[in-house]
Amino acid sequence: MIANEPSVLANSLWAATAQPVPDCAPLDSAAEAEVVIIGAGVTGLSAALHLKEHGIDTMVLEAETPGWGASGRNGGQFNPGLKYDPDALIARFGQAMGERMLHLSGSAPDLAMALIARHEISCDALQSGWIQPAHDAASMRALERRAEQWARHGISLQLLDREAVTQMIGTKIYIGGLLDPRGANAHPLNYTLGLARAARAAGVRIHAKTRVTSLKTNGDFTLVQTAAGPVRARRVLICTNAETDGLCPPLERTLVPVRSVQVATAPLPDDIRRTILPGLQAASDSRRVMVYYKMDGAGRLLMGGRGDYSNATTAKLQENLRQVSRKMFPQLGNVPFEYAWGGYVAMTASHLPHLSRLGEGVMSATGFNGRGLALGTAMGKVLADWAAGVPEAALDFPVTPARPLPFHFLRKPAVRSAVVLFRLRDTLGL
Repeated sequence: MIANEPSVLANSLWAATAQPVPDCAPLDSAAEAEVVIIGAGVTGLSAALHLKEHGIDTMVLEAETPGWGASGRNGGQFNPGLKYDPDALIARFGQAMGERMLHLSGSAPDLAMALIARHEISCDALQSGWIQPAHDAASMRALERRAEQWARHGISLQLLDREAVTQMIGTKIYIGGLLDPRGANAHPLNYTLGLARAARAAGVRIHAKTRVTSLKTNGDFTLVQTAAGPVRARRVLICTNAETDGLCPPLERTLVPVRSVQVATAPLPDDIRRTILPGLQAASDSRRVMVYYKMDGAGRLLMGGRGDYSNATTAKLQENLRQVSRKMFPQLGNVPFEYAWGGYVAMTASHLPHLSRLGEGVMSATGFNGRGLALGTAMGKVLADWAAGVPEAALDFPVTPARPLPFHFLRKPAVRSAVVLFRLRDTLGL
């Protein structure tokens, strides 16, 4: 996500409750590293940590500060899996690769929780599960199919009837749901800052306020140009996701940014707190224009959703989220909302992440479609494996060409139209 409109996006709960940002001085001269990572978000920092496990000299270059983008302002949910259910994924990629993708994405929250434990990252992390509630019969049938497919791969998901989902969430608006015990949630900015501290402690050089302006391959090396001079690297990993620009064409034109915003209450009184998500699971509902929500470590209710690009529309969506929260949870009464913020998520036409080689020695992982906290952690490991010499065919995610979207210049009106259509279909139950 990109925080480029502070009037409606800057009041972030996560920034207000964050730990200190590690001191990562800007690069001040030409340098050399075996691997250079562009972007100090979850993906880049996960890649850096895993590269150090291979004993590889690594440098991270960040245009702003660690966690400044989506990694530090998202909904705080480590959701397992991809947008595709197991059968569809295997049909598309074949049995062997499909199984590897299922394991990678399904175990992504476990990987994140292991990093949190190993590096003693304080970020209110809790692997309490992820609830997918159903708002109608069609969405409930889809959840039943999902549970059946994952069961054939040894993963037991719990179907919830109306009474169970009402008790677990604290609202009567759903007819059922699905609990995935692999899901986790945390303070995303403190998680990202914790990864940065762990990477620095392991010997990774992280330079903030150091924008990369160009890449030039020169034999077996790539020159990563910055204002302070070039950095000579054997391999380069691009981990910029929704902040991807024209640095390495056509990568920017493979992604569609979609605005995602959140609001959060003041800490709830104990009597109300016990009635909303008492098991502290995170939830994302089944509507096409979904809402997602969780409790933070201090007992605030966080509610998020997606929408349009303009400031006026964003402010309207934030107010709509406040109203949705009070309608879903009338027990909130007059509890005030204290925070509102957001930015962009990077969407792809296939609804799958892209792992793409962009010339000799350069690889990118982008397009997490709103699941970047868990998937970014896992894809960071995949990037590290590649940079450490694992052949492309042996990676746990397929390498595909960076194919620009046709009519990419029309992405903003297309997103606006799609959001309006999806909201109408949700309303009509289509």
